[in-house]
Amino acid sequence: MSHSVVANRYAVALFQLGQEKSLLATLEEELRVVREVFETNSNITTFLNHPAVSTEQKKAIVKDAFQHASKELINTLSLMIDRRRAEEIPAMASAFVGMVNEFNGVQEAEVYSVRELSDDEKESLQKVFAEKLGLNALRIQNIVDTSLLGGLKLKIGNRIYDGSVSGKLERIERNLVSVNNR
Repeated sequence: MSHSVVANRYAVALFQLGQEKSLLATLEEELRVVREVFETNSNITTFLNHPAVSTEQKKAIVKDAFQHASKELINTLSLMIDRRRAEEIPAMASAFVGMVNEFNGVQEAEVYSVRELSDDEKESLQKVFAEKLGLNALRIQNIVDTSLLGGLKLKIGNRIYDGSVSGKLERIERNLVSVNNR
């Protein structure tokens, strides 16, 4: 996912601060919550960009909404609001999480399956693909997709590993068509 230059600059500054104060894990957890809140409620960005609402009111709402967050995060969000960069908050959060993942040798993965995977199945996939990609760990998000017929499809970064039945059938079809067109 590409982030704006502005979002990356705030993320880098917060990342450096988090490293200095040994708060990377805390900030990552808090920013995952911030990102989820902004992604699930589009009214927040609209409110934070509204010209009729004072900057102090905007900062008070954010401070109240994330009252359990660290002062470093609240100060960063307040600074972004002061500089009229509230629309960049979700991108900054994503960029920060990406930096922490890279720093820790971790990568996010989406696993599409016909049914919810058990914890053992997730753990097994995590071990196999983390080793295959030379990572310390893989964070798996399981997405149920009944159109797969069976098997799994993994999306790790910009790579897709398709072990689904429908994917295998498509590959067989392409091979048959290419053989017949020779």
